[in-house]
Amino acid sequence: MAGHSKWSQIKHKKALMDARKGKIFTKLIREITVAARQGGGNPDTNPRLRMAIANAKAHNMPWENIERAIKRGTGELVDEKAQLEEVSYEGYGPGGVAILIEAVTDNKNRTVAEIRHIFDKNGGTLGERGCVSWMFDRKGLIVIEKEGVDEEELFMVAADAGAEDMKDEGDVFEIYTDVESFEDVRKAIEEAGFKISRAELTMVPKTTVQVQGKQAEQLLRLLEALEDHEDVQKVYSNFEMPDELLEAAA
Repeated sequence: MAGHSKWSQIKHKKALMDARKGKIFTKLIREITVAARQGGGNPDTNPRLRMAIANAKAHNMPWENIERAIKRGTGELVDEKAQLEEVSYEGYGPGGVAILIEAVTDNKNRTVAEIRHIFDKNGGTLGERGCVSWMFDRKGLIVIEKEGVDEEELFMVAADAGAEDMKDEGDVFEIYTDVESFEDVRKAIEEAGFKISRAELTMVPKTTVQVQGKQAEQLLRLLEALEDHEDVQKVYSNFEMPDELLEAAA
C-alpha cells in the first residue's frame, strides 16, 4: 500500500516535466510574491522565500520572472497581481479521506465556489474550517535522491542537526523535522555535500485511511482536479491505496 508521500513524489516529478509551464509558473510566482510580502525580499533572511526561489529555479523559471514576483511582494512593483490572499480549505474525499488545501487567490468567493464544484463533481465534500486540519501535523520535509548517497552518513548528519525521522521511499530518502529545526537540518545536509531535490514545510497525516477500487480511482481524479486548479498551491491527504493504482496514475 502506498500513500500521499508517494503521490507527492509522482506529482513533483510530473510537474518538473509538465509542458503546461504557464500554469506551473503562475503557482510558483504566487508563492514567491506571498513569501516576499510576509517575510521581506531577502532570501537570506526569509526561509520561505528561499524555498520558493529554489523551487522556481528547479522548474527553470527565468530569473527576471522571479525578481518581478519578489518586487510585487515587497511593493516595489504594484499591479493587480500583487493583491493576493492565502486561504485554506478542508473536506473529505471518497472513502472518507481527509483533504487539506492551501491556496493563493485574488478572489476568495470565486475560488471557494470552484473548489466546492470540484469536490461535488468528484465524489467529495467541502467541509467547514477545522474539520480535518487536526488530523495533520506541520513538519519540515527534505528529499534527497538516493543515487550515490551513503544512507548512514546522511542519517547521522540529519540526526545530529535535529531531524526527527528518515524514511526510505524507493528512489529517495525523506527526512522529517519539526518546524523549528527545519532550517538547521536543511543547512547541515547541504553543507555536508548532499544534493537536496526538494525542501519544504508540509502537512503529515497522523493516521491514514485505506481506499481501493473505484473509490481510489475517484479519489485520484479529485486530487488531480484540485491540484490542477490555478489558485491551489498544495493539497494534502491521508490516503493509503494499492501501489499499482498510483503507478497507473503516474
